Amino acid sequence: MTTEEPGGNPYLRAAAGLLPGRRRPDTLPDREVLSRARVIDREHLAAYDRVCEFRLSGTLPATYPHVLAFPLAMHLMSAADFPFPIVGMVHIANRITLHRPIDAGERLDLAVRAADLRDHERGRRLDILATARVGGEEVWNGRSTYLRIERPAERREQRDRTPAPATAIWRVPVSAGARYAAVSGDRNPIHTSRIGARLFGFPQRIAHGMYSAARCLAALEGRLPDRYTMDVTFKAPVLLPSRVEFTATEAKGGWEFGLRSGKPHLAGQVTPP
Repeated sequence: MTTEEPGGNPYLRAAAGLLPGRRRPDTLPDREVLSRARVIDREHLAAYDRVCEFRLSGTLPATYPHVLAFPLAMHLMSAADFPFPIVGMVHIANRITLHRPIDAGERLDLAVRAADLRDHERGRRLDILATARVGGEEVWNGRSTYLRIERPAERREQRDRTPAPATAIWRVPVSAGARYAAVSGDRNPIHTSRIGARLFGFPQRIAHGMYSAARCLAALEGRLPDRYTMDVTFKAPVLLPSRVEFTATEAKGGWEFGLRSGKPHLAGQVTPP
C-alpha cells in the first residue's frame, strides 16, 4: 500500500470525475492518505461544538476527528482511480470507536483508506476507514459506509412499529445545513441549496447525516464512558427545516438512540468496550 499527502481542490476533482473516463468499478485504490501532526484549531473546535450543541471544552467530541479526516476522504474518493464518481455516493452508516479521551492540545496523525468493496441490494458499497494516532498510539478510528446506487429501492413504508417515547423534540432549522457545511467542509449542495437538493431528487435541503449523529451524541454528554463505540445507520434524510423526535434508552451498559418524524431517520447505539 502506498501513502500520500492530500493536495489540490477535491471539489474540482469530484467535478472532473463526472466526465467520461476509464474507471475500474471492481477495484479500490491501494493507498493511504495521510496528515501528520495535525494541530487542533481551538476556534474551529468551538465552532463545531456550537453547531452540534456539544459543551465547549478542551476535549474532542468523538465525532470531531471524522471532520478532521473528511478532507483526506474527499481527496481519496475524488481521485481518478476511485471506482465511482463521488457525486451520487450515499453515506448509509458510520461506526466510530473512541479509545480514550483526546485532548485538544494533542497532535493527531490521521490516515484514511478505502476497503471492502461489496455488493448491496441496491448496488455496491464500500468503507472509508480513518484512524487518528498520537505518538503511534491509536486513539480513535472511524468507518464510513457509502453506497453507490445502481438499482431503485423496493417501496417500503419506514415507520416505527413500537416507537419508544420521545426523550426530546428538536426543531432543526434550514440554516443547519449551511452551518454544518462551514465547520465540516462537506459542502454538498443537497445540504446547502434548495435547487441543488431538487436536482438530486429531494424536495428540500437535507441535514448532513453526521450532523444528526453528532447532535444525538451531544444529547448524551455526561452519560458516556471515556471509551466507547458508536454505531449509526442513516435511514431517511432529515428535511430542512424539520421537527424531529430524539429517543434515547439505556441498554447493556450503553445507549440506544434514534431520530424520527413519523418515520425513522437514524438509529444508533453506544456500546462500552
